Amino acid sequence: MTVGGLSIRVDSGAPVPPFEQIRAQLADLISVGRLREGDRLPPVRQLASDLGLANNTVVRAYRALESAGLVHGRRGSGTRVAASAPGAADGDVRATLAGHARDFAAAARLLGATDEDALAAIRHALATAEAP
Repeated sequence: MTVGGLSIRVDSGAPVPPFEQIRAQLADLISVGRLREGDRLPPVRQLASDLGLANNTVVRAYRALESAGLVHGRRGSGTRVAASAPGAADGDVRATLAGHARDFAAAARLLGATDEDALAAIRHALATAEAP
């Protein structure tokens, strides 16, 4: 599927759920500036159809992007890239960290890790990370 000339792919055999694959790819395109403020994402039905997925899968990806502040949707006018993406010029560190935490939590769940294992991994990473 192409979004504004950019390719979105879903690997049905991957351990990462399709909605997360869509969310991550679109978030990456926004973070590197390939999708810019005001750019419109494809309508849910169109993207779902093009990728061979259920509408709710795309809705879930778009909602996650909206929760992270990367896009905003309005019934009838579609979903567009937000004016100020977290971690960009506004320096919204908490929102960016929340997005990374969601990604980590999803990966931990896919691995079957317990909450304690996941938290221990984060504590270890923080303890051993070098300051910039």
